[in-house]
Amino acid sequence: MTGGVLARYFGLRFLSAVLIVFAGIFSLAALIDYVELTRRASDIPGVSALLIAKTALYRIPLLTEKLMPFCVLIGAMSCYLNLSRRLELVIARSAGLSAWQFVAPAIFTAFVLGILATAIYNPVSAIMQEQAKRLEASIFGDNSASRETGGRFWIRQRANDGEAIISARSSSNQGVELSGVTIFTFRTDGQFKERIQARSAVLQPSAWSIVDARVFPINQAPRNVPEMRLATNLTPEQVRESFATPETVPFWDLPQYITIAERAGLVAAGYRLQFQKLLSRPFLLAAMVILAAAVSLRFFRFGGVQKMVLGGILAGFMLYVLQKITEDMAKAELMHPVAAAWFPALVGGVTGFVALLFQEDG
Repeated sequence: MTGGVLARYFGLRFLSAVLIVFAGIFSLAALIDYVELTRRASDIPGVSALLIAKTALYRIPLLTEKLMPFCVLIGAMSCYLNLSRRLELVIARSAGLSAWQFVAPAIFTAFVLGILATAIYNPVSAIMQEQAKRLEASIFGDNSASRETGGRFWIRQRANDGEAIISARSSSNQGVELSGVTIFTFRTDGQFKERIQARSAVLQPSAWSIVDARVFPINQAPRNVPEMRLATNLTPEQVRESFATPETVPFWDLPQYITIAERAGLVAAGYRLQFQKLLSRPFLLAAMVILAAAVSLRFFRFGGVQKMVLGGILAGFMLYVLQKITEDMAKAELMHPVAAAWFPALVGGVTGFVALLFQEDG
């Protein structure tokens, strides 16, 4: 009975610490993003502070979702350091509990948080990110993405009247709707025909519907075209492969996207990687708890706590770098998406387990 009460107590302490860290990061990120959006929109007339705040609020969940492992790491370290400082860990050990017994509730809690983050929080953040893209496009026009990424999306298409190269600054609705569009068209013999700049373009069956276009033909004066259509042989699946961001696809829709891409003969490495990352998230969060426990269970009277905390932060940072490397390798098809998604969680879990095992039983 006592062990069950202590387990619930340690689990609740860990959960409260993680939620406090998450709320702090969420609030700070929202404030910074609001200030940045306000600065960007300062020279745009008619933009209300409420619209800016709404856009910032829609953008933050995706960012905090990426920072969730670090929230768990920092929250677990804070929880165990406070327990150690208040001598509660000493009392737990005197009651006959080992480190594994009061770390287990936090591991279980982190695993449940990972399941909730994948099944509920991710779909919500993906939907809100799509809404944020639409709001940004309405506020900043075709410059909504370029100021953040400094890059563009590109795709090449073929049609009966020749080829075309399409570039866009931003996309929404999984690449079907483009903003800040530039199109270079070519004749059937390969000769350059004209350049088209437009505010937006929407993929429809067999054609792009282009709005607010300015056409620059060779040796002719430019002309404005309110609406025009450009024939295309591209399918929505092919467009998603170039313009869509897998992070904006809800977890429950990813299997369908992967299946559609496979039927279309596309690789869809980004979607596979995102799906496996979400599946591995509960295990990654549990690994973060083990890492935090390995560097935070030292008693204050033994000294060296600051170095161990710094070591935990460094270990988390190195795990983040490893995750980015494996993701880039998977997107470049140099590593299988399953291995790329699960390898960081495996490395973090094994490292923390060995370190904690050495401290407790070595």
